[in-house]
Amino acid sequence: MAPGEVCVYCRRRPVAPEWKPFCSQRCRMADLGRWLSQDYRVAGDTSPPESDDDDA
Repeated sequence: MAPGEVCVYCRRRPVAPEWKPFCSQRCRMADLGRWLSQDYRVAGDTSPPESDDDDA
């Protein structure tokens, strides 16, 4: 474990090598649950994609 390394979910130490970057399976699954429930979002353009139709 690197000095200052903390769980990305709960901010506790130590981070277990088998669950890295989390400290446990519980934190890993809780984080996955937040992604699946759309509590986390990736920043990006919210406009719809442009059509690829060629009218030429």
